[in-house]
Amino acid sequence: MKKLFAGAALLGAFVLGTAQTITFDKTIIDYGTIKPGSDGQRYFTVTNTGDKPLNITNVKASCGCTTPVWPTEAIQPGKSAKIKVGYDTNIVDPNGFRKIIEVFSNDPQNGRATVYITGKIDPNAPEAATAAPTKAAETKADAKAVRTTTTTKVSRTRK
Repeated sequence: MKKLFAGAALLGAFVLGTAQTITFDKTIIDYGTIKPGSDGQRYFTVTNTGDKPLNITNVKASCGCTTPVWPTEAIQPGKSAKIKVGYDTNIVDPNGFRKIIEVFSNDPQNGRATVYITGKIDPNAPEAATAAPTKAAETKADAKAVRTTTTTKVSRTRK
């Protein structure tokens, strides 16, 4: 009987060890304090750290002011993709914002993962300094498609 339980435990560990696994580069994106009308788009990087294809089946935001866009193609083992989250930065709330984004996938252990965006929209926020954009090529889950993203490094100065 002990051998039966030990065998079942090993089989269960093997099955769980051979699955798709969703991993995020971060679970919270803090916008900081920004002016109304600022760029509200941010990105979560999702990596499949398992050994089977990962499918993101749905992404839901806690309110209509937050719009997610996610990859529709399977993320292959060891590959990454981006979830774009847009926030309406014209909504000014003196208490700031904290929005929930639920990511649904075929990960057997974390099929409903939660990430967050936070920040504050303040008309009196300092102006962001301008900087030359830096281009970085990112490979999507499908190796045939390459997407180029422009990243701007910003430093804030106090007056």
